[in-house]
Amino acid sequence: MNIVSGIPVATRQQKLLGKVNSVVLPGLLDLLDLRICHYDRSVDPARAEYNQHVIFSFWHEYISVILPRWGYTPLTILCSQHRDGEWVNQTALALGLRIVRGSTSRGGSSAIRQLKRNSKTSSLTLTPDGPRGPRREMALGPIYLASLLGMPIVPLGISISNAYRLNTWDKFALPRPTSRIRIIFGPKIHIPRKSTRDELEAARSGVQRLMNDLCDTADAWAESGERMLGEQPFRRARRTNSILFDSADATTVEAQSKGTFRLIGAGEDAA
Repeated sequence: MNIVSGIPVATRQQKLLGKVNSVVLPGLLDLLDLRICHYDRSVDPARAEYNQHVIFSFWHEYISVILPRWGYTPLTILCSQHRDGEWVNQTALALGLRIVRGSTSRGGSSAIRQLKRNSKTSSLTLTPDGPRGPRREMALGPIYLASLLGMPIVPLGISISNAYRLNTWDKFALPRPTSRIRIIFGPKIHIPRKSTRDELEAARSGVQRLMNDLCDTADAWAESGERMLGEQPFRRARRTNSILFDSADATTVEAQSKGTFRLIGAGEDAA
């Protein structure tokens, strides 16, 4: 591993692993039972309704299902400068995604400038408990970034039933062949510009609770094997990784569900 300006430079082996992952992971995901629910489908960069760049926030342990889900879409991922996460960086690049190297603790100022530039043509994705934890505890950085850029945060709730968990700080989750994967796109959360430190902290605490609530709902959905009101099958659409929206023309589609998602019992209509 070489270091240039404090940033690790990937080895040939790491680049090769990223390319292999970019082929294998989407294929494996297609074989699994993966379903999605949205509060607002227009925030999903893999869907035709996508019409606004946002900041996605999900827990670090679920990277293995998010990267192949969003391959070849207008998305920028904030990746750690730590050498242990280089496989994530190389996989994201091989999947046609853009990456920015840094975190709230290392390379922060430079990363924010790059994210600001990329936010004009793509959504941003952060794992707010990475790269070292504590697990499922949100750092203040994503909230500050949302306030600074005037972009809404969209929290994701993710679950993998019967997942294989690594012995890492985040209990990194890998699906098994029989796993059910469930993803819930939460509502858009707007953080006012020029918020005070106390206001940012209150928002951070609220978003963290919502992320965990969405994960709990996704857990119940995955474990039950039942359908969810408004659920969609997994589809992956390749599109350009750079889309410029005219803010004056962009519209916000009303959420399909304002409140909580509901599991559907036998005989009920899922439409």
